Amino acid sequence: MTNAELPTPRTVVPIEPSLLIAEAFDQAQVTELRHSVSSCAHSAGLTGQRLDDFVLAVNELITNAVRHGGGQGWLRLWRRPGQLVCEVSDHGNGMSEQQLDDRSRPAPDTAGGWGLWLARELSDAMQVESGPAGTTVRISAAAD
Repeated sequence: MTNAELPTPRTVVPIEPSLLIAEAFDQAQVTELRHSVSSCAHSAGLTGQRLDDFVLAVNELITNAVRHGGGQGWLRLWRRPGQLVCEVSDHGNGMSEQQLDDRSRPAPDTAGGWGLWLARELSDAMQVESGPAGTTVRISAAAD
């Protein structure tokens, strides 16, 4: 299968009740997926600024997967007790150790490089695993 022949994204019926979303995506699904994340996050107890921040963080991660991770990715969103967790994976070339270790805010006039910084700032916790086979970023936020 080539990148041009992406499988049709489908909604997966959760095996465990805490799984809210498990979907493959490409550029065409970014907006729809962001709306789904917003709806699920709201249902999970995020409201107001916390909801907006979490959705923006997820949007940055899915946009990064499309731009830098091979044009497509995989998103999983689930609940843990008192917490909402989102994981975005791609099959890009990975990130350098320097990129992974850099926690500094990008310069205001920088056109790119804001995605991971924003996701880290807008979530309660963030973990990144990256290598030649791709990158997986997991963020979480406290939820009621």
